[in-house]
Amino acid sequence: MAYEVDRTDEQWREQLTPEEYRVLRQAGTEPAFTGEYTDTKTEGAYHCRACGAELFRSAAKFESHCGWPSFFDPKDSDAVETREDHSLPGRPRTEVLCATCGSHLGHVFAGEGYDTPTDLRYCINSIAIRLDPADPAA
Repeated sequence: MAYEVDRTDEQWREQLTPEEYRVLRQAGTEPAFTGEYTDTKTEGAYHCRACGAELFRSAAKFESHCGWPSFFDPKDSDAVETREDHSLPGRPRTEVLCATCGSHLGHVFAGEGYDTPTDLRYCINSIAIRLDPADPAA
């Protein structure tokens, strides 16, 4: 699939740290409870660390206690895309990718019973996103 931001593998490796590359471009996962945004409550917008596209807003972030930042809804329906993930034998999941560059962000889970408007948990790697804090003067 062609993305708005389309770089060669070499260009991604030059732009991203080795750990960012492993997660964003190779569908890796950071260890639970280690990411910088797991517990943050700062208001603002979360952007793709690879291309800068806005993906989530802090108003949709919630405490899921799963070890990764959790959101109940992306910024808009076109900000992320999903696809089936069968990388874990016997545990099909739904992968979440940035719709602008195709970078791996994490996974989305449905029907877990969280008290959110969508009953979805977008479980996102902190290393895949960057928080742009809201301007308190705005």
